[in-house]
Amino acid sequence: MAPNVEVENFRTGILFESEDAPDYNDVIAKQREEEKKRKSYRELQPIYWSNVFWFTLMHISAIYGLKLALTEASWMTSVWAFCVYYTSGLGVSAGVHRLWSHKSYKAKLPLRVFLTFCNCIAYQNSIWEWARDHRVHHKFTETDADPVNAARGFFFSHVGWLLCKKHPEVTRIGKTVDMSDIEADPCVAFQKKYYAPLVFLLCFAMPTVVPRLVWGESMWNAFFIAGMLRYTLGLHGVWFVNSLTHYYGGRPYDKSIQACENVFVSLCALGEGYHNYHHVFPWDYKTSELSLYPTNITNAFLDFMAYIGQAYELKSVNQEMIKTRAKRTGDGTHPVWGWDDKDMTKEDREIAKID
Repeated sequence: MAPNVEVENFRTGILFESEDAPDYNDVIAKQREEEKKRKSYRELQPIYWSNVFWFTLMHISAIYGLKLALTEASWMTSVWAFCVYYTSGLGVSAGVHRLWSHKSYKAKLPLRVFLTFCNCIAYQNSIWEWARDHRVHHKFTETDADPVNAARGFFFSHVGWLLCKKHPEVTRIGKTVDMSDIEADPCVAFQKKYYAPLVFLLCFAMPTVVPRLVWGESMWNAFFIAGMLRYTLGLHGVWFVNSLTHYYGGRPYDKSIQACENVFVSLCALGEGYHNYHHVFPWDYKTSELSLYPTNITNAFLDFMAYIGQAYELKSVNQEMIKTRAKRTGDGTHPVWGWDDKDMTKEDREIAKID
């Protein structure tokens, strides 16, 4: 040990100052060894081969379903699949995401029941599990505790996180998340208890049976188009929020985070592509600055639910707060307060630190 030395932890910046301070080189070596172990864990963590098999089979079935849609099936079956896609999307976007994970609005029992069943059609883990992981994702974005850590690459954040064992930090932090508000909802409790049969009935059986009964489509065609093709596309629509919106797009509200604004993802995920805004203001029920109905179907749905009294106490962010944040931390791509806005005042430019 070296007497009376200052040793800086190269990861945390903490200084040790005492006669018994550890040797600087020992501290550095220990920190590097810990980092090496973390990287080794990422490279060697066990693969869930059952998920690999299921996702492979799922994609093959989806491709076959697309072939049937283009060559044999009734056009009504494709329209039905499209409707089921958006219905299931509401269960994720309006339901488990904006209502249960972020509590950005409140819903009366009929709406909560509807969104619970829509979520079962989506089949993306139960509301309880999805909300827990999403809360961890927001609190520890792009760290080892983030279940869909975009820092580990595009493939991992898109689907790889489902193909291998979770990082120990994800499991550890997940156990500390307060889920009492969600556990108190009888809709969530019901779904969690009967999740397997509900998924079978609503995600696969219902989309297959309706075309057969209503317009005489074959069960075979209906299953592969409205069942497997629709389900696979629905998964990718949500997965794009974890991957594409952390890599491609502008950051008009906070350039220091990886989340981006991506209109393509909003079209696929019913409005969830305005991700830079969402990570800055996660409590806004719109998940975007404006009510952009064409690219934010969920926003339109919730506004209608509020109009008929099923949704209430919808939270949003006032324009002054958005304006101040965009100027202070944005990357200059905001359409109104971006750096190319000729109408920006001298005061505004000083706030944004523009020469």
